[in-house]
Amino acid sequence: MILSSDTFDDLPADDGTMRVHWFRPVAEGRYPGLILYSEIYQVTTPIRRLAAFLAGHGYVVAVPEVYHEYEAPGTVLGYDTAGTERGNTLKFAKPVAAFDADAVSVLDALAAHPACSGRLGTVGVCLGGHLAYRAALDPRVSAAAMFYPTDIHSATLGAGRSDDSLARMAELNAETLFVFGRQDPHVPFAGRETIRRRLEQTGATYEWHEVNAQHAFLRDEGPRYDPALFVAATGWALSLFNRVLR
Repeated sequence: MILSSDTFDDLPADDGTMRVHWFRPVAEGRYPGLILYSEIYQVTTPIRRLAAFLAGHGYVVAVPEVYHEYEAPGTVLGYDTAGTERGNTLKFAKPVAAFDADAVSVLDALAAHPACSGRLGTVGVCLGGHLAYRAALDPRVSAAAMFYPTDIHSATLGAGRSDDSLARMAELNAETLFVFGRQDPHVPFAGRETIRRRLEQTGATYEWHEVNAQHAFLRDEGPRYDPALFVAATGWALSLFNRVLR
């Protein structure tokens, strides 16, 4: 499906504005909406390609800049030591309530988008996987795909390194997909078991995959990228979204 040009809006936020990048099919019509949450590096070129990939399957995709309180609009952190340190610092500096407020604003904008059908889902990688999960606590979200989401098992997201994501899992009404790399040091076996045990305790409707891969295996740049697993894992997500959101 041919896409329209990448555009952006600056939504009102407590700090001034939050930039949200839009990807959508060029054909007239109304499509389900997805929030795509990025890694700690913000809206990088691989994230843009992932957004375009999803939009090309018939979705309006909104990609927010998650660190808008701390970085100028359009800032992209590098996939290097400095960028990683900065991204991790901000992940633990921003209050969880601020991440949640951002989610409400982006969901509002997505639901109001003239090309959106009103059916909403979330998807994210790394930090973005955790943010996609928290955004899915909003009752408007019907489906969520989380790829190697960090910090859910340890409850260490945000300022003070203390979040209530696991505790709030009983509020989750969305159908979910979790995908992890078995060789991912950020979410070890015990951490994955903690998340899955809680999903079972709360009676969540979920799909679960563990693959032989490192962290960030979906990122189509760098040595950890696994193209075959990219095809499989994004296929699981598209199957979920096509079934639940259409």
